[in-house]
Amino acid sequence: MTTMTLPAVPTEEGLSRYFREIWRFPLLEPDEEYMLATRWRQHGDMDAAHRLVTSHLRLVAKIAVRYRGYGLPLSDLVSEGSVGLMKAVKKFEPERGFRLSTYAMWWIRAAITEYVLRSWSLVKMGTVSAQKKLFFALRRIKKQLGIMDRGELTPAEAEKLADALDVRATDVIAMNRRLAARDVSLNAPISAEPDDTVEYLDTLADDGPTPETFVAEREESVWRGGLLRDAMATLPERDRHILTRRRLTDEPETLEEIGRSYGISRERVRQLEARAFEKVKRAVHGARVDGAAD
Repeated sequence: MTTMTLPAVPTEEGLSRYFREIWRFPLLEPDEEYMLATRWRQHGDMDAAHRLVTSHLRLVAKIAVRYRGYGLPLSDLVSEGSVGLMKAVKKFEPERGFRLSTYAMWWIRAAITEYVLRSWSLVKMGTVSAQKKLFFALRRIKKQLGIMDRGELTPAEAEKLADALDVRATDVIAMNRRLAARDVSLNAPISAEPDDTVEYLDTLADDGPTPETFVAEREESVWRGGLLRDAMATLPERDRHILTRRRLTDEPETLEEIGRSYGISRERVRQLEARAFEKVKRAVHGARVDGAAD
């Protein structure tokens, strides 16, 4: 994947031409996408991988534009998003039944999000998911509530935002200052309250999981995913497709939709789904017990 040649992302001045260029790459039909992804996974076909990536560069551009409000060059956002797209193509498993765009969207957003967080401060600010959520939601909620970006928030505005975001007003004030001024002194007070002496320096401790815990949780997640794939492989093809379309996609299909595609009743689809789910659940449970015994 590292040797793939893609349209070069230019500086800000040349982005219009770049966008016109990537919009010329045709979108893929589902069957064509499946064929290309299979060729890439099974045979390492670089031409297939190249077509998968280039057909989704416009998705990268659309997502990157949404992050322009953080004062970073759009060209950099597009570049980071393209890296996320290539990772998605590398890991994409077409047999799971969903489209590459659905899967790649997560990788693209993750790559751009991490870049924004890295770029905004030398001090890592997004140590927990709540902080990251507040970082990316604050501007949007301010706009929805009609609160102007003019620097410091009034106490009333901070409380209003805190209620909307379900966080503390002090967290809103702190994040707003970061968004308004990029890096601030570590000795700057977090709160505008005169009796509150807590400084940014006091909040640098990471209460999140240790690296050892993070690795263990990741390994556990990979292991559980392998158990699920093995269990799904034991199902008849129709049962596997029904269970995937009902429970393992971002937009599950209705019983009626699946029934029409197989020429069976919605009740029969429900029965097959329930049977397949029970088989998978028993298989996964049995594998976990066997693994624990080993």
